[in-house]
Amino acid sequence: MEWVLKKFQELSVEEFHDILKLRISIFVVEQNCPYPELDGKDRKAWHFFGLKDGKIIANTRIFKPGDYYREASFGRVVVDANYRGKKIGYQLVAKTLEQMEQLFGRVPVKIGAQRYLEDFYGSFGFKQVGEGYIEDGIPHIHMLLEP
Repeated sequence: MEWVLKKFQELSVEEFHDILKLRISIFVVEQNCPYPELDGKDRKAWHFFGLKDGKIIANTRIFKPGDYYREASFGRVVVDANYRGKKIGYQLVAKTLEQMEQLFGRVPVKIGAQRYLEDFYGSFGFKQVGEGYIEDGIPHIHMLLEP
């Protein structure tokens, strides 16, 4: 597995297409969530993705402090359905946090997580902050990782 970090402007058209295709296949089709995937945030983000045999199979967006929340953040965490159950999601989040530390130093990280993933993110040290909320019809919570 090869891991790649690029700013939006560094992505090729093919890479951005494949990232969107992956996100749409999961967030729109699989989760039956008919909301626009292009939310205007991709241009501010670093895009961190995993390649297997040249194919993007995992992706997340990374935001510096102040771009999304006051804290640094990441989101749109996605793994191709054909590669689940192989700890790739765990690798993706662990490596995302490593990348964030290299980019921003040891800073707080805040995320908006689907509620059912609370224990998954908790395994990295994230703790729920505030009340739950509904986003695109799906229960979510804010979570914070302190340095």
